[in-house]
Amino acid sequence: MYKKISTFVCGMKKCLVHILLLTLALLLTSCSGSAQNVRQYTLKVEESLPHDLGAYTQGLFFYGGELYESCGQYGESSFRKVDLATGKVLQRINFDRKYFLEGACALKGRIYILTWQENTCFVYDVKTMQLIGSVRYLGEGWGLTTDGKSLIMSDGTSSITFRNPDNFKVEKQIDVTLNGKPLRFINELEYINGEIWANVYDSEAIVIINPSTGAVTGMIDCRNLLHPTLRKPSTDVLNGIAYNEQDGTIWLTGKYWPKIFRITLVEKKK
Repeated sequence: MYKKISTFVCGMKKCLVHILLLTLALLLTSCSGSAQNVRQYTLKVEESLPHDLGAYTQGLFFYGGELYESCGQYGESSFRKVDLATGKVLQRINFDRKYFLEGACALKGRIYILTWQENTCFVYDVKTMQLIGSVRYLGEGWGLTTDGKSLIMSDGTSSITFRNPDNFKVEKQIDVTLNGKPLRFINELEYINGEIWANVYDSEAIVIINPSTGAVTGMIDCRNLLHPTLRKPSTDVLNGIAYNEQDGTIWLTGKYWPKIFRITLVEKKK
């Protein structure tokens, strides 16, 4: 998402962010599962590849073995088809400066791209990269993924909505909870092996969510994924989860990060 600490989160909301981050930090340092038996994981980096430093990553996904990425910021928003091995942009669609792109995914030959506060989801043909049309929705757009049937969308709250891909109407909604309490700032999403993985905005944690109940069943500690020597003043937060169904690999990156990482999970011992 946009740097919302100054625009979206202010006053009491800023305090809530700090409380949330403190809670996540405490959970990341604990190996106890607690009320919902939350599994704790760390990461093992299997491979690192170049990533465009100019990409303010919002959505990241594979479709047909090809990597796609939506990038935000007013005046900089774009959607790209990317060569995974080199980070080179193979195709690029630039958007009008009035749009701030957010999460994206592809389903049944169509690409769906959210906007932050413009209440618009753009729909493109995945083969031709040509605009098919757009649909409107209420509220903000943050993350987007699919389970192969529905579009699954976050809006920065603790709610996740399942939407009909034909008309974008809400089919159902779940509330994300961590140990029984709502977990806000759910951001970029990825559907992996029957579960929803989600970045929590402005944290270095990824949560694994039960798509039926909304309960967080796992938490991934992503601290130090990007080595301090690779960080620059422009380096922003962890954001971007992509699952390649063709080979079962999982890739993570962040906003203005120089690398994209292929990772596996290592469960912490209780």
